[in-house]
Amino acid sequence: MLDLERLSELAWSGQTPVFATISGAHLYGFASENTDVDLRGAFVLPARAILGLRGPVETVSRTLEVDGEEIEWVGLDIGKFVRMLTQHNGYVLEQLFSPLVVVGGPRLDELRALGRGCITRKLLRHYRGFAQGRRRLLARPGATVKHLLYAYRVYLTGIHVLETGEIQAHLPTLNERFQRSRVAELIERKCAGTEKQELEPAEAAEHARELDVLEHELGRAAE
Repeated sequence: MLDLERLSELAWSGQTPVFATISGAHLYGFASENTDVDLRGAFVLPARAILGLRGPVETVSRTLEVDGEEIEWVGLDIGKFVRMLTQHNGYVLEQLFSPLVVVGGPRLDELRALGRGCITRKLLRHYRGFAQGRRRLLARPGATVKHLLYAYRVYLTGIHVLETGEIQAHLPTLNERFQRSRVAELIERKCAGTEKQELEPAEAAEHARELDVLEHELGRAAE
């Protein structure tokens, strides 16, 4: 259970937020007991910050610890956020369309309407690049269950959005559609707190073949 009131206070502790949503493992559907809370969103800078001689601070970050739980708020100036949207950044699209809303309202609704225009085939670059980065981690010694789970999450989110036009980052929901038995097992291991467990070579090789299939399906979805 997330303390939405405390999260809202954190989002409002600086510049006026346009929206704030939950991202990270809570959004992806595999938060474990000690998982930190990732609060993300956009804010509006005052006119004097925009019109000054110095460039404005476009990113703010604050961390709050409550009862041993760490909450991190990272907000982007709305100008920077929209630039990232138009550059087909899946990460900010996932924040924008997160169903775990802490600060919302008409401005979030308007921004989501604009954001739908940024869901195009060019998202392939984001999701393929993100997935390949995860696979490089998997190729190194000491690769973990967490690295593998995030690779699956990125591939399935990318395939889903390119086929349907819908941003869906919640892995259990995605797996209801894709029915990957190994994904369900990985989610169980992550939620049980064993995400840092290292993969056995045979296990890593087996999953690498499955990720090769998803790489092909991602390209086909873009076509």
